[in-house]
Amino acid sequence: MIRVAAVGDIHFRESFRGGVRAAFRTVSREADLLTIAGDLTGIGRPEEALILCRELSIVSIPTVVVLGNHDYHSDCEEDIKSILKDSGVIVLDGDAYKLEIRGTSLGLAGTKGFCGGFGIRQITPFGEIGIKDFLKHVEMETDKLDRALSSLKTDMKLVILHYSPVVDTLVGESMELYPFLGCSMLSIPIDRYGTDLAVHGHAHHGMEIGRTDGGVPVRNVAMQVLRRYYTIYDLVGAGG
Repeated sequence: MIRVAAVGDIHFRESFRGGVRAAFRTVSREADLLTIAGDLTGIGRPEEALILCRELSIVSIPTVVVLGNHDYHSDCEEDIKSILKDSGVIVLDGDAYKLEIRGTSLGLAGTKGFCGGFGIRQITPFGEIGIKDFLKHVEMETDKLDRALSSLKTDMKLVILHYSPVVDTLVGESMELYPFLGCSMLSIPIDRYGTDLAVHGHAHHGMEIGRTDGGVPVRNVAMQVLRRYYTIYDLVGAGG
C-alpha cells in the first residue's frame, strides 16, 4: 500500500506565511508522498513560490506538483517551475516520474490540463480560428498526458492534473462554468493506460469523488472542497 497526501489550490500569498508550514508539519509521517494539483500561488508571482517553498521545506517525503491557471497569471510560470525544482519539488508538465516505495513502483504522470467541456457537450474545433486555437490547447495537454502515461511501466499509476477530466467532481459548481473547469478529453489517456487514481483541483465548489467512464477513481482535491490542507488516499496494488 502507498499512502498519497493530496491537495490543490493553496493559492499561497505572503499573508499565509507560517500557516502552510504548520499545516504540513505531520504529513511526512502520515504519507509516502505529497501531491499538489496546481494553483500553488495566488497570482503567479515568483515571490509567492519562493516563500511557499520555504514553508514546504518541512516536508521530507517526495513532493510532486503540477501548475494551475493561477500559476500562469503573471506570465512567470517558467520562473515558478525553476524555483520549485531548485527547492527539490518534482514539477510535472507532460512528464512522467517513477518512485519505488517499499518494493512497489509508482508511476506519476501530470500536466495542467485545460478547458473544453464534457461528453456530448464538449466543444468541437469547428468555425472561427479562436475556437480552433482554444481546442488545440486541450488537445496538446491531452497528448502530453498520453505520452507521459505511455512511458510508465510501473506497478501503479497516479495522474495529477489541475483541470478536471470528469464532470462528476464539478457538481456544485454553476453548470455554465463546467466547460471552463475541465475536459473529458483528458480522461482518455487516464483510462487507456490503467491509471489507479487521478487527482485534480480548480473546482472550488465541486465534489471530491468521481470516476471516469473506464472506472478510474478521480478525486477533486481543491483545498476548498477538502476543507483542510490535504487528505490521504491509500493506493493498493493487485498484490494488495
